[in-house]
Amino acid sequence: MPKSDPNVEHTAERIEADFDVSAARPDLVRRALLLTAVAGACWCTRPAAADDEPGSDERPQKGDLLVFSEGDHEGAIIKPDDLKLGGPPVHAWPKDPKSSVVRSGSILNEVLIVRLNASELDDDTRSRSADGIVAYSAICSHAGCPVTEWVKGENTDKDVLKCPCHNSEYDPRHGAEVIFGPAPRHLAALPLAIADGSLTVAAPFVGKVGGQQPG
Repeated sequence: MPKSDPNVEHTAERIEADFDVSAARPDLVRRALLLTAVAGACWCTRPAAADDEPGSDERPQKGDLLVFSEGDHEGAIIKPDDLKLGGPPVHAWPKDPKSSVVRSGSILNEVLIVRLNASELDDDTRSRSADGIVAYSAICSHAGCPVTEWVKGENTDKDVLKCPCHNSEYDPRHGAEVIFGPAPRHLAALPLAIADGSLTVAAPFVGKVGGQQPG
């Protein structure tokens, strides 16, 4: 039988001290606590997951490909024809084309991609688009919740990006500016290009990614 780890023994002693074991058999309680401590030690020393690969948490880089982050095509490279004109948006991760590492190690890297009529975009938005396809951070600038809805806006008849946490709405045709709700600023925009028939990142995020810091 392998020797006991003194660190695990000590952990069990500290856990046991926090509980009233007067009504239970001490030997069974101690065994359960030891098993819990061992399981915790094993979890803490688990091998690195795929998302821990070097570069997986880096922000999108120029030249990155974009891949589906969910659904039946998860991991597949996104092509313009995969996007329906007028939405809904698709959720995507950037992918380093050289190392094949998907930058999924941080939720701040997830983006929303939607194909719109280029004539509806303002000049700045159009300059960052690829044939009317625009991309924005999928994280609300208010409390950092995921932006998941594509619905008619509160004050417009057009579909907009909406965060369900506090109902902030963003207009993707005008740089994802806030048109309703408490969000303090627009969603960060990710400039796009098309290369070899696939969507690619043309430049890093424009604007701050993530929610506002608590005061």
